[in-house]
Amino acid sequence: MRLLDLAVILIYLVAIAIVGLRLSGRQASATAYFVGERDLPWWAVCFSIVATETSTLTVISVPGVAYLGAFGFVELAIGYLLGRILVAFVLLPLYMRGGFVSAYQYLGQRFGGGLQGVASVTFLGTRLLAEGVRLFASAIPIKLLLDAIGLPTSYVAIIAVISLVTVLYTFMGGIRAVIWTDAIQMLLYLGGAVVCVLVLLHEVGGAGVAHAYDAGKFQVLNFSAPMLTSPFNAVAAIVGGAVFSMASHGTDQLMVQRVLACRTLAEGRRAMIGSAVVVGMQFALFSLVGALLWVHLGGRTPAEMGLRSSDDLFPRFILDELPPGLSGLLIAGILSATMGSLSSALNAMANSTVADLWRAMGRRADDANILLASRGLTLVWAVVMAGFACLFTDTKGQVVLLGLGIAGYTYGALLGAFLLGLVMRRANQRDAIVAFIATVAAMTYVVTSYKIAFTWYVPLGVIVTFVVGGLMSLTHAVSITPAPDRSVA
Repeated sequence: MRLLDLAVILIYLVAIAIVGLRLSGRQASATAYFVGERDLPWWAVCFSIVATETSTLTVISVPGVAYLGAFGFVELAIGYLLGRILVAFVLLPLYMRGGFVSAYQYLGQRFGGGLQGVASVTFLGTRLLAEGVRLFASAIPIKLLLDAIGLPTSYVAIIAVISLVTVLYTFMGGIRAVIWTDAIQMLLYLGGAVVCVLVLLHEVGGAGVAHAYDAGKFQVLNFSAPMLTSPFNAVAAIVGGAVFSMASHGTDQLMVQRVLACRTLAEGRRAMIGSAVVVGMQFALFSLVGALLWVHLGGRTPAEMGLRSSDDLFPRFILDELPPGLSGLLIAGILSATMGSLSSALNAMANSTVADLWRAMGRRADDANILLASRGLTLVWAVVMAGFACLFTDTKGQVVLLGLGIAGYTYGALLGAFLLGLVMRRANQRDAIVAFIATVAAMTYVVTSYKIAFTWYVPLGVIVTFVVGGLMSLTHAVSITPAPDRSVA
């Protein structure tokens, strides 16, 4: 009967590619390919932001985190909301009133093309690593299913198929295909989580829920966890989460590009702030799955059940305890989360390569050639990203924490550069580039040498950027870099 599950997944892969192409329409220009002519509704953009940041990491890891702990990710969502409010009112006006298609064009306008290029390369490197982890995570439940039906397949083959289907509609449909398929995929994986909650509630009953509550599984604010080493300490989660969210949604092209497709600044703000509210509800839903699984499985550790890590708990429940067909649909939901994130990353990486690096090399071309180059870059980045995903196939820890930790290397430098440009008028391009490089180097040392919570990486990186950039700015007179041409061509 597991063949039915496999059939459901295959049907989903074909259907989402067809739907994505049908909804996207014909992309006749580079602007349409990257920001959809700036006419997409805010609610669709909001859903796309949520789907983009979710991926399989959230779907399979958050229940595992709640299984071993409590509702720590809901605590993080409080900080995320505060951070996105600041992004909506401080950074979004800079991008939308400037007519940009890339967040890093602001850095080019404020400091010069050199820093714009450095920021773009940093974004591309971070995305390759982070999306590589996400892509690998999506292969976990598929491999479990194929092993269960006697068709053992390597992670590499699964990663290749997922990448091929995703790049198909991203290559042709651009940002419109990405946003509309994201919205559909979000509804699918959230619907799957609701089904699992209902099944688990039927299994454990009211007594089981009360048992989980008494055991502290529904705790949101945790002041007892170590502040410096636990991301789920209340201060670390809210303060660090707010700064982290400012970086991820205010300076990462992956998220900024979604909002630039909105019709107006007001709608962009609704999409940005609304995404934080939806993410909070989503974290609560997946944490509830983990708490109910803890009751259902008697609190046994993953090792006691012969599992690789807590990331296997939710996929194993779907495969072993849901009816064939339904379990296939839920695995398709898990898969859809990563496909939404992957398609967004491919389009954003192609966008940044053209808007931030093409111009830095002095290249000029008409719009038709830029569109052709953009589609070619989408294919190139898909192949490279699949290769990076294969690097993580031996990972045994919680992949969601690994994915969030990767951003710690660069997010502080990115956000610090933006804030340096806004706050410190003395700073010029040399100051910003030196501060940027020094911050990435410092955070690489910190992340690899000290066990501190990932929520503190970005605040620490911002501080380093300001200290280095501020000291550098004292060595010269005030100078303002002339604004460059903002067009993509």
